[in-house]
Amino acid sequence: MPNTRNEWTVLSMLEWATSYFDEKGVKSSRLSIEWLLAYVLNIKRLDLYLKYDRPLTSDELAELRPLVKRRAGHEPLQYITGEAEFFNSILKVNSEVLIPRQETEQLVQLICEENKGTDAISVLDIGTGSGCIPISLKKEFKSWNVFGIDISDGALSLAKENASINEVEVHFLKHDLFDPDLLLTENKFDIIISNPPYILQEEKNGLDKEVKDFEPHLALFCKSTIEMFSSIENFCAKNLKKNGVIYLEIHEDYSGEVLDIFIAQNWNARTVQDLDKKDRFIVVRRP
Repeated sequence: MPNTRNEWTVLSMLEWATSYFDEKGVKSSRLSIEWLLAYVLNIKRLDLYLKYDRPLTSDELAELRPLVKRRAGHEPLQYITGEAEFFNSILKVNSEVLIPRQETEQLVQLICEENKGTDAISVLDIGTGSGCIPISLKKEFKSWNVFGIDISDGALSLAKENASINEVEVHFLKHDLFDPDLLLTENKFDIIISNPPYILQEEKNGLDKEVKDFEPHLALFCKSTIEMFSSIENFCAKNLKKNGVIYLEIHEDYSGEVLDIFIAQNWNARTVQDLDKKDRFIVVRRP
């Protein structure tokens, strides 16, 4: 940011940074500077509009400058501030994990709605990342015994920290979905959930810069839809209880392929649309 002004105020910073981000092709330019400025000032974003004329101190400007520079480089806001809101939780996030999406919030909402009044069941989240799914479910259903698995040590470390911050007990374990000889636990699960890597490698160039340049490719991309969801089907066949349920977030373009994988193995499977009317989720039950 230029140093020609005698004094920066909340309003002048909002106006200058919005224009600057627009020049850099940053999405949601106004929201971006609102978010960063509210973070530095430690106030709610809407409260900025009650403080239009408030001068920014030299210390505040010194903290804000590198954040603005990072955002101008298209780094996601959640990585810059180090946290994200998800369903009923505030979570720490970093480049080891995906930023939790609204679609995944809808998946959690679906699970909550279909399992109201269910007590003391065992639930597993495959590819847990930040832990957003199991942490949110444990906060909603205190009696559930909730687990999360991931292949990434960095993700597991962060998920454990997020569980502690949100004051819930979730059991996080390292597990490689593609290692059929690796046993998870002797106990089987009533519900298995997964929002796995489901974007194909050839789709990479079509993604936003914020996603492909900053979010972990291990959590984004799979070699093939068939390979990924066949591995999940095989895992669930071994680890899901009789009358158990599977909830999956999927690529909307490949819902038919995923359904076929489960139907071919005699599961009862159905698609559920997200709020944008896309085939985003699959719910699977044992026959």
